[in-house]
Amino acid sequence: MTALVAINFPDAIQSRLAAGRLPRFGPLLMLFARPALALLAQALTLLILTQLNVSNAVVAVRNWWSVYGTLIDLGCLGLLLWLTRREGIRLGDLIAFSRNKLKTDIPLGLGIFIIVFPITVFGGGMLARLIAYGSLNPVLPEATFIRVLPLLGVLYSRLLFWPLWSVTEELTYNGYALPRLKAITRSPWLSVALVCFFWSIQHSFLPWVNPQHALYLFITFVPLTIVLQLIYLRVRRLTPLILGHWLMDLVSVLFMLQIG
Repeated sequence: MTALVAINFPDAIQSRLAAGRLPRFGPLLMLFARPALALLAQALTLLILTQLNVSNAVVAVRNWWSVYGTLIDLGCLGLLLWLTRREGIRLGDLIAFSRNKLKTDIPLGLGIFIIVFPITVFGGGMLARLIAYGSLNPVLPEATFIRVLPLLGVLYSRLLFWPLWSVTEELTYNGYALPRLKAITRSPWLSVALVCFFWSIQHSFLPWVNPQHALYLFITFVPLTIVLQLIYLRVRRLTPLILGHWLMDLVSVLFMLQIG
């Protein structure tokens, strides 16, 4: 284990916590940040669309979250830079990248995409439809799956949005919040539950439609967020999770976006 990799391991985090370098509010701040920023970014985008006299802007804004999502990422990265500097570490230290582990991390990342992603999202989606809508085949709101954007919006989403989004999500929830909550609470299951709740509820606001749809999105992502955390707690490196997450989000913007 190199010193670089060990920076985000439990003993090192506990040492910084005991020394007062790790702010106890930091993990909760990051958990609240992404859902709050998602709502703010959607509201700002809705205001812009309204000023541009876009027809039915309240519905049209639902298509744009893979564009305004970068505002969420930039806000979170700014907070993470501030918090990691307070700890005396670098933002990149949260990844715990190890060249020697790539032979393990690349297959694991592919496994997350090929096995974990479809099983958890399909299972979570079925449960979500039953709980939120009382049916396995409900009529879901417009833009739940297929979104329509102008050419530039589609190009931005397919070229720039997903690489930053995947990394920032993993940095926020697994790289930063989860191991620090575990150090503060001394309870891995409480930490996993808290991160699962906020990570899943973030998806309720991508985009916000109504409470019923928010519940559907929340439940859909509960299994995936739990499994991703358990994988992180096992390997303590973000590299395989980022690789798997990249592929998930790339598929999303390739197949769930249309030019219109």
